Amino acid sequence: MNILITICARGGSKGVPGKNIALINSLPLIVYTINSASKFANSLSKDHNAKIALSTDDELIKKIAADYGLKTDYLRQSELATDSMGKIAVIKDLMEYHEAIEKSSFDIILDLDVTSPLRTLEDLTKAYHHFNSTPNALNSFSVSPANRNPYFNMIESKDGLYAHKSKNLKGDIYTRQSAPKVYDLNASFYFYRRDFYSQNYSTVFTPRTIFHVLDHICFDIDHPLDLEVLDFLISNNKLNFEI
Repeated sequence: MNILITICARGGSKGVPGKNIALINSLPLIVYTINSASKFANSLSKDHNAKIALSTDDELIKKIAADYGLKTDYLRQSELATDSMGKIAVIKDLMEYHEAIEKSSFDIILDLDVTSPLRTLEDLTKAYHHFNSTPNALNSFSVSPANRNPYFNMIESKDGLYAHKSKNLKGDIYTRQSAPKVYDLNASFYFYRRDFYSQNYSTVFTPRTIFHVLDHICFDIDHPLDLEVLDFLISNNKLNFEI
């Protein structure tokens, strides 16, 4: 089983500049994901061949990753490093680059997001086994139970004036507990079969997508305050799990 573990870290983030290498408890943020990738690769059985690969357009990120053991000759093309470019195309380009070098294809691709590092080895192992035991699944991603529910307390305006619940069912729902369960994509990790890329999907949603629910805090860094929260949690040992 050939597995490619991808770590994608663009240098030009506008929402949180420099977030991929921001210091969290004295370590660049990307290091937590490099460590996750290494732990997972080392935990696999001998019939697995795991390759960890970096995609970045930024020489400083490339150097810092190399300082922590992840070296690469690959440099992301500028057209794959824009704000509007989806990650699937980025991963595919990196995958094809390494398949050309290895002269063989990968069976499974695991993408680990740098800006959502609150994952454990147990999370990855359980999700991988679930994915592997569901052979018809094309891909899988991590989610967290959502704090808001479109069947109960999320609204939209369809006419520009009056409020409507985002989703409706037959019969009213009066409590959050009675609403259908919904989940947030926490962006921490994604598993793909090689065939996912052969079918040219442009989003992670397919008719054969499954998901893995994390039972602990996990969030993606979208705001400078998120970096401060993450630094506080890790620096003060406030997590009840090991990343």
